[in-house]
Amino acid sequence: MSNRYSKNDKPVSGTPRKLKELMLKSDNRICADCGAPDPKWVSANIGVFICLKCSDVHRRLGSDISKVLSVTLDEWSDGDIDSMVEVGGNSYANSIYEAFLPKEYPKPKPHSSNEDRTKFIRSKYELQEFLKPSLRIVSSKMSFKSCESGKNFDSSFNSNNSRKAADMGEFIGVLRVKVIRGTNLAVRDMLTSDPYVVLTLGQQRVQTTVKNSNLNPIWNEELTLSIPRCYGALKLQVFDHDVFSADDIMGEAEVDLQPMVTAAMAFGDAKLLGDMQIGKWFKTSDNALIKDSTVNIINGNVKQEVFLKLQNVESGEMELELEWIPLDA
Repeated sequence: MSNRYSKNDKPVSGTPRKLKELMLKSDNRICADCGAPDPKWVSANIGVFICLKCSDVHRRLGSDISKVLSVTLDEWSDGDIDSMVEVGGNSYANSIYEAFLPKEYPKPKPHSSNEDRTKFIRSKYELQEFLKPSLRIVSSKMSFKSCESGKNFDSSFNSNNSRKAADMGEFIGVLRVKVIRGTNLAVRDMLTSDPYVVLTLGQQRVQTTVKNSNLNPIWNEELTLSIPRCYGALKLQVFDHDVFSADDIMGEAEVDLQPMVTAAMAFGDAKLLGDMQIGKWFKTSDNALIKDSTVNIINGNVKQEVFLKLQNVESGEMELELEWIPLDA
């Protein structure tokens, strides 16, 4: 998240269209810190929507840490709007600021005391206790951009890897996807289906083998794609193979690569680090996740387990394992 903003940007009156669109996302309809519904305040430089009670705490942190604005009452500069849009909202911000939030840590509720609320917000943003320790006090920033979404994921993380990747041409890394299994897939033939999986990233397209007459197929097949510097979501589609007619769609889903790419590039050479969680993709009503998906370093490799509910179909789930491979590996 970028803690910088321009003080000289031209003010914009009313609630800008881009901000209204961002507010419609399900994760932005609750406070990023306590979960209170319908937040009407933001921290513009952090990029989160917050409730009135949490905004009071943010304001006390000082504008160098959190610049608080009202969605409806304040004038917005172009820079403030761009900052919010670039971050993408609460899920993206929390995937960084709460990546190491212990399960037993008491995250505040809408009716929590001011003392509990203040303790959590200070720990999260001012002390940055839920980030990797070496990333808490930093001076330079790293930027990741998803061209399809239009988000520029700025974080105040000091990373030589991001600058190195930017000089290595069109791609920033390699994505290895292990397609593990499908469960309760849709019937497209008489009583069964012959499924196979297609993965698409930009102009790249790879696919698994066909599993004949199987609604619960196990593939355990690895597919490899290059991650462009300007990347979008990984698209997954399941098809039923037909011999005499066009293959039928059996569902689809999208995988947000930003949490893995951001974490992998921020932490650098995973082989020098012990096993740990370094990021998280949160389940929301806007994505296909069955449960939160964590990004972990395991035996020197950056990996992420993903469980997806197939969309636009009557049934079906998919299990994947993603692995980030740096270009200089």
